[in-house]
Amino acid sequence: MTERRVLDPLRLTEAAAQAAAILGVVTLPAAWRVLDTSVVAALAVVLLLLTAGTYALHAVTFDCFRLTGHRDRRQFSYTQRED
Repeated sequence: MTERRVLDPLRLTEAAAQAAAILGVVTLPAAWRVLDTSVVAALAVVLLLLTAGTYALHAVTFDCFRLTGHRDRRQFSYTQRED
């Protein structure tokens, strides 16, 4: 049987904070003067997309490290030479 996977709240919070920082730095200075409901709705959608993308990237990366045992062996680069 497979275990039921749920969202990790800490990873989700981190992804939302990173997405908000990116969105705040890149778009809010330009859009601040023309904020209306349509712009706020568009920014909310972009925030959700950035959060989902960041969460997925972190989940794939860190779960891959956990499953392959790279964290235990302290090997974080796939390009290390074995001499």
